[in-house]
Amino acid sequence: MPPKVKKVEGSEAKAVFSVIGMTCSACAGSVEKAIKQLPGIRKAVVDVLNNRAQVLYHPNFVNEETICKTIENVGFQATIISDTSERSIQVCKIHINGMTCTSCSSTIESALQALPGVQRAQVALATEEAEVHYSPKTVSYNQLLEVIENTGFEAILVSTGEDITKIELKVDGVDTDHTVRMIEKSLQAIPGVQEIVIYPELNKVSIFYKPDMTGPRVFISVIESNGHFKAMIYPKEGGREAFRQEEIKQYYKFLLWSLLFTIPVFLTSMVFMYIPGLRYVLDMKVINTLSIGMVIRWELSTPVQFIIGRRFYIGSYKALRHGSANMDVLIVLGTNAAYFYSVYSLLRSAYSKDFKGTDFFETSSMLISFILLGKYLEVLAKGRTSEAIAKLMDLTPETAILLTLDDEGNVVSEEEIDGRLIQKNDVIKIIPGAKIAADGNVLWGDSHVNESMITGEARPVAKRTGDTVIGGTVNENGVLHIKATRVGSESALSQIVRLVESAQMAKAPVQKFADRVSKYFVPLVIIFSFSTWFAWFLAGRFHGYPKSWIPDSMSSFELALQFGISVMVIACPCALGLATPTAVMVGTGVGASQGVLIKGGQALESAHKVNCIIFDKTGTLTVGKPVVVNTHLLQNMVLGEFYVLIAATEVNSEHPLAKAIVEYAKNFIEDKGNPSWPEARDFISITGHGVKASVKNKEIIVGNKSLMLEQNIAIPLDAEDMLAEAEGKAQTGILVSIDRAVAGVVAISDPLKPGAEEVISILKSMKIRSIVVTGDNWGTANSIAKEVGIETVIAEAKPEDKAEKVREFQASGYTVAMVGDGINDSPALVAADVGMAIGAGTDIAIEAADIVLMKSNLEDVITAIDLSRKSFQRIRLNYIWALGYNFLGIPIAAGALFPSTGLRLPPWIAGAAMAASSVSVVCSSLLLKYYKRPRKLDNLEIHGIKIE
Repeated sequence: MPPKVKKVEGSEAKAVFSVIGMTCSACAGSVEKAIKQLPGIRKAVVDVLNNRAQVLYHPNFVNEETICKTIENVGFQATIISDTSERSIQVCKIHINGMTCTSCSSTIESALQALPGVQRAQVALATEEAEVHYSPKTVSYNQLLEVIENTGFEAILVSTGEDITKIELKVDGVDTDHTVRMIEKSLQAIPGVQEIVIYPELNKVSIFYKPDMTGPRVFISVIESNGHFKAMIYPKEGGREAFRQEEIKQYYKFLLWSLLFTIPVFLTSMVFMYIPGLRYVLDMKVINTLSIGMVIRWELSTPVQFIIGRRFYIGSYKALRHGSANMDVLIVLGTNAAYFYSVYSLLRSAYSKDFKGTDFFETSSMLISFILLGKYLEVLAKGRTSEAIAKLMDLTPETAILLTLDDEGNVVSEEEIDGRLIQKNDVIKIIPGAKIAADGNVLWGDSHVNESMITGEARPVAKRTGDTVIGGTVNENGVLHIKATRVGSESALSQIVRLVESAQMAKAPVQKFADRVSKYFVPLVIIFSFSTWFAWFLAGRFHGYPKSWIPDSMSSFELALQFGISVMVIACPCALGLATPTAVMVGTGVGASQGVLIKGGQALESAHKVNCIIFDKTGTLTVGKPVVVNTHLLQNMVLGEFYVLIAATEVNSEHPLAKAIVEYAKNFIEDKGNPSWPEARDFISITGHGVKASVKNKEIIVGNKSLMLEQNIAIPLDAEDMLAEAEGKAQTGILVSIDRAVAGVVAISDPLKPGAEEVISILKSMKIRSIVVTGDNWGTANSIAKEVGIETVIAEAKPEDKAEKVREFQASGYTVAMVGDGINDSPALVAADVGMAIGAGTDIAIEAADIVLMKSNLEDVITAIDLSRKSFQRIRLNYIWALGYNFLGIPIAAGALFPSTGLRLPPWIAGAAMAASSVSVVCSSLLLKYYKRPRKLDNLEIHGIKIE
């Protein structure tokens, strides 16, 4: 993503980056050094504490993208910093009507990227949407819409930015300029309101706002406080699905009208000619050799050609105007050749007594009808490829029960409101069987919540006071009162929808092949079509083939014309253009439904090549929640007293091992819910070693072996043996010193996730090498690796070391996936070919990862790789079909088999084949919807192993 840019005095520019993955001053130093080596850099300051870099540079010598890439080459990720005062980069989404092939999408993409202020533009043919990263200071979204419409397509704004929420209100009484200004002024005074758009003719007010600062009930209250207006939520219009349904209706209407005229044309030319009585009527002459049948076909085919087929003329004109050629050009050339030659035959027949010509009116009208049928089936099928997003968006409940509480937290009243009116910090009542209306924390109640629709986890999750809940999930039993913490665009559901939408927009590298082919495909087909006609025409003119080859109703010129038209209309660039994006759409949608969020075609393509996976240990192979498993006392004292002393010391530490000790110590006191520990004085935390404090006038030191040696505390042989024994069992040994004598050893274990060994075994069967990397000691790391069956171990590794190890394996020829928690492992996640963040839960905005695994299930690593392999197999199959169809179909249409077999494809059959090819590619991609994860994973559950 491009950085935030802010102009400063003179010719310099100032860029502020967020740098993900820095852990120490060495990281900051490496980033700063790399930036300063670039030409045109005046100053670079890297703040490791706030994870940001500020750069002053000369735009004539270096740009923001180069700085971004430089930071990423060091092993970190550079992203834009959000600003509360101004947004220098916005992400605009636009729905585009009228695209038919990759040539159309490439034309729009090029036009958008040529605009000053546009950082990046992606146009997806399958979703019919554009995603544009732009600077609102330089270009407005209205200009973006105008550019798209100038290229010949209809543009409809979907959203103007990711960091804001949009709400639409219906306001009665907005009918004059004065009332419009009154509403604008009152709304602009509200903190957090970003933009206001008023449509007086629709009584609609669109408000873009920051949900953490304000909300829709505030807007309604402010509007109605004037006394002249009544405001309410605007009825839903359906969004993307509404566009899709409208498109389906349009194609259906055009198809019906086309068939209404085409069927009689087909009957008069192909059927009635074999019925004696009707043939006599149709062959009756109107003037000279002009028959009634020819006149009827001309009258019926003309509306099809110029009224129903008008969309193809408009599309081809706009494409040619911008120097490109698309499928519309082929259709217009093919149908025009058939239609205008038929008009020529009709006029010659009217003015000549001995002219015997054939008309092809049925060819032009049937071609258009079959193409419309294909387009109708295609939009129906493409609608199904985006069902995943539609299902996610439908999870939001229509209504919610809003509670009003008094100062003591008692419920005063409850009110049912529209779900879109929920604001941050609202208290919502969730009854059994209802959907949870927003992300939040449980204030009161106990229940089980079905989160399968978000995380893919089938089993209901217990929820009680203090637990977090996700909007869109279903409350199974019990009443809950929750406090809304994230609403609108901030909610987990909105982020997931946005992530899946972005994934479906992103092109896979293999798509570049189709884009390159599409640039030359249509011009080459036109050349080949004219060459085919010319070759057959010359062969007929100079008697290059027997006269018996020419059908009775045709001349050699007409036979050549039919071959040329067939070549032109059978060629299909659409199938090539749809081969990759439709498979990516369905694949990412299926992944989302199973809790595996794949961030686009790049991740999908890279994941299918993975042959080496590096696992972080803590929280990935292990549960990530250390627990005390053993205690050895070396002094004569009560175990409870021992734990009270070290808990009083460790309660001041945030380290996971300290928390495990404190949690275990609660077993030795009466009030476990509200423990009270003795006061710890002179507390010192020694990073990476342990802690030290004075409790009850005793000096307590808790830590590892090196800390004891630093403090000149002798370690007894018994303690040494206990530490070695703990390491051998994949446990961490903690030494406890009381008054400078080792009093005991505490063994802490972070247990393996159930089924981890089986997952590693399945990966081996998939010919994928597994490696464990950890910052823990070698003894614990080797023990864990041996237990799960991993042979390669990297221990005592810092975050930057992990990234370096990833690069070493890549240099050895491996395609590497890194599986970690997405926080400490950010440098390695970025460096890997595929970064997988596991156990992300509701925090799905992990920029470093290519794939986000919503659950903590190790099995989802296998699901992600297997799904990517299946998706890419489908992409390959689609390309084989699309290319094979053209390579076989074009020669047959050109008459390659005609001399030996007499097989000839009439243009209308060629057109039907062309329409069928696009539909077949989309249907092929839709088969991915029936994806099933590998049976070996199901067998794990059958045998009682539930991986979580």
